[in-house]
Amino acid sequence: MSFRPLLTGIGSFGLGGCVIATFWRNPFGHGSGDKGGTITDGAESSRPPVKSSGGHNGSISEQSSNINPSGFFKYGFPGPIHDLRNREEFVSCYDRQNRIPYWVVEHITPESLKNKSGDRKNSFFREDEVVPETFRSRLKDYFRSGYDRGHLAPAANAKFSQQAMDETFYLTNICPQVGEGFNRDYWAHLEYFCRQLTEKYQSVRIVTGPLFLPRKDPVDGKMKITYEVIGNPPTVAVPTHFYKLIVAENATSNPNSDVVAVGAFVLPNDKISNETKLTDFEVPVDAISRSTGLQLLQNLPDNKRVELCKQVECRIVVREFNKAIAEPKKLPALPAPRKPT
Repeated sequence: MSFRPLLTGIGSFGLGGCVIATFWRNPFGHGSGDKGGTITDGAESSRPPVKSSGGHNGSISEQSSNINPSGFFKYGFPGPIHDLRNREEFVSCYDRQNRIPYWVVEHITPESLKNKSGDRKNSFFREDEVVPETFRSRLKDYFRSGYDRGHLAPAANAKFSQQAMDETFYLTNICPQVGEGFNRDYWAHLEYFCRQLTEKYQSVRIVTGPLFLPRKDPVDGKMKITYEVIGNPPTVAVPTHFYKLIVAENATSNPNSDVVAVGAFVLPNDKISNETKLTDFEVPVDAISRSTGLQLLQNLPDNKRVELCKQVECRIVVREFNKAIAEPKKLPALPAPRKPT
């Protein structure tokens, strides 16, 4: 299972033969700053449109001059509205339609990972009551769903305070993830890889989010996006894939350099063998942008970035967890009964 064909714009994507030959192809050029387009910030693009003062060159028929579509907004602007949360260790943007995060942005440093004040045993999953009840994901949505409550900003990155640790357990930081073989295995190894980067970089910033990618329908051969929805009623979307975008700053070998190392990875939300190379999931940053509609690193010039996997060895370290915790202790064998005298 290799993602290398992505770099040439051909081949298949992840499990299920998800073809993305046109995943990041741009008919108008390359990047988000191409000529002919206008980039606006989120606040500007979310403002309700205003009534036009006229038609072509100000000429408009009297019969249509009373048209005012924006008049609807006096009853309320429909959205979309995204819930932005500033936490101690991360910032999250919540998707009210799919009841999962759009994205989560983290920042880890060697100092933040050394502090072990937070204890996972004292944290518990909880609903984010700041989100309106109508759009809130709930604990019961995950109950017996067959999926783990997967952290996007991992709890292990927020041990520097109990509050930071607790905040990672809000459901606005959670997505349904395959448990065995992914959330508890390969995905956890990828998170550990990110923490290891602080040994070579003084600052590591990570963007994590869900993806819903197309695959070929085996019946009619058409490209379709299909995904499961859990809950009762079913409202929480199960992503087909997840991505991590890593920006490593201030290399210890050259701390005064303003050049950053960038790496992007897309993994299927499925069981992944620990033998699979991490570089098999490496993709261009532009591939994630085109799939999500997010502008990623548009203010980072090409001459200020290098490929992460050319600076460090991009590979996972498989860590065996203590099975004694999960397995019940064996009781000592009972002594043999005494023979009657």
